[in-house]
Formats: sequence, structure tokens, C-alpha cells
Amino acid sequence: MLIAVDFDGTIVEHRYPEIGPEIPFAIDTLKMLRQDGHRLVLWSVREGQLLDDAVNWCKERGLEFYAVNRDYPEETVDNNPHFSRKLKVDVFIDDRNIGGLPDWGTIYRMIKQHQKWYHIIDEAARNSLERHEAPKKKHWWQFK
Repeated sequence: MLIAVDFDGTIVEHRYPEIGPEIPFAIDTLKMLRQDGHRLVLWSVREGQLLDDAVNWCKERGLEFYAVNRDYPEETVDNNPHFSRKLKVDVFIDDRNIGGLPDWGTIYRMIKQHQKWYHIIDEAARNSLERHEAPKKKHWWQFK
């Protein structure tokens, strides 16, 4: 699967143009997705040196991307006359999703198990209800 990942607010906390602290488990989860055979594309509004800084920040933590702000590494305006910043990927991971950014454990589970967000929410709600059910009322013949 080809997965586009935003940087600011998704991998790190928003501190643009600075690089904020890592969002817990972001790098580890992305490395696990790579190990699972997925190709990751860094998809960021950053350009020039700010983009290089983000790419290097990830590299220093052992995370390298298949491509950066493009569909494949070799893509340029010269070799693709229809070049567009609009990526043709299977999944986008971005803090600007409707509903916000799930935690990275949930993101991994959604991709690994091919689940939609609402399936995970429904399952969590069911599990929560099962744990918090009121005790069953005892009938008079059950009292000792």
C-alpha cells in the first residue's frame, strides 16, 4: 500500500517552521508499516530547507521515505508532464482529517487489519459497555 504521511501535527507537534517534539509512537509506527511492506510518502507543505530539515529529522530516527511530496522518487515536472502535488496514494495520514488524528496504535491497527475508523470506535464502545454493565439483579430464591 502507498501511504502519504503529513509531518507537522502528524509526526511531530505543530511548531512550524520549527520542528516540534515527536507525537508519541509516530516514528515507531511508521517504521513498523515500512517493515510490513508499505511504501511511505512524506507529504508536507514544507519546501526547500524546511522540507530538508524534516526529512533529515526523520532519517536521524531511522525513518526513510519512499518519496517526498511526489508519487515516486524519480517523478519530476520534466519526466511527468502531468506532475501534480495531488498524490495518487491509497491512504493519507494527516492531522487535518475529519475527526482529527487517531492515536498511532489505532492508525497501525486500521492499516494492518484493513479496518475503518468507525469499526474501531464501535468495537471500543462495545467493549466499554461490556466492562461497565450493571450487576444482574438477584431474585428472592438466589439470596442465602
